[in-house]
Amino acid sequence: MADDSERPIIKKVKKVQAAGAHGGAWKVAYADFATAMMAFFMLMWLLNVAPPETLQGIANYFKPTATPIQGGDPSPFFEPDVGKATQEIIVSDPKDGGPESAEGSNSSETDEDDQAQEMENQALDNLEAQIQLALQKSQEIKALADQIQFEKTEDGLKIRIIDRDQRPMFRPGTAELYGYARTIMAEIGTQIEAMPNRVAIYGHTDSTPFSGSPDRSNWELSGERANAVRRVLRARGIEDNRVFEIVGKASTEPLFIDNPARSENRRVTILVLREVPVLPGPIVDGY
Repeated sequence: MADDSERPIIKKVKKVQAAGAHGGAWKVAYADFATAMMAFFMLMWLLNVAPPETLQGIANYFKPTATPIQGGDPSPFFEPDVGKATQEIIVSDPKDGGPESAEGSNSSETDEDDQAQEMENQALDNLEAQIQLALQKSQEIKALADQIQFEKTEDGLKIRIIDRDQRPMFRPGTAELYGYARTIMAEIGTQIEAMPNRVAIYGHTDSTPFSGSPDRSNWELSGERANAVRRVLRARGIEDNRVFEIVGKASTEPLFIDNPARSENRRVTILVLREVPVLPGPIVDGY
């Protein structure tokens, strides 16, 4: 029998798997995180460089009530105009006989309208600045600056020349301009004459009834005063075919509704109408 000391010794080594935290699983998680961050930064970059129309299109696309019309492109990146249906309507272009996108045509017309309106606004702003500079050059008119008001409206540029206490434009009860008022009207007419726009002239009175004759009233008086201003403008080169209308308003549109008898309600308004095309010129030598 063999000696026990000569028997071989057998060792069983148990292989222990490394814990998850010390294996390769973390690399997968990190790769997913890095991919997500890259996608996030790409999204932020796209949102930063995308035009407003695209951003609005994306917002509309994710609205619960936004349902694309059948046959349209549901992608927000192809939305030609905000608030319009995504269905594209093809119409015939009379110029070349080929199809033309109605959406693109509307967008082009909108851009042209915006450009025309911007030109109108610039021209009216320049006209106001030119009139103010011209009036400031005359010491006689400069002292009467509080009687001249400007207001830009949807119809055009309103130029009001109002009465003040002890400084009326017309002799009482007549359509005869005082000298200083005629000078103001003439200077305004000189600046307007340089533009192609038509003008409208409105005469206003206060609420005091006309007492000169039983057959006349503030209606006749306000109309005659507006026509007197037209004659001054014509002498400065504004032909009658540029006069859109002359209206006597009497006391129907007071500046001070709570006090219709105030002297400031007696006024003449020259309206320079918005018209296309308008070519605003630069101000040169103070004009």
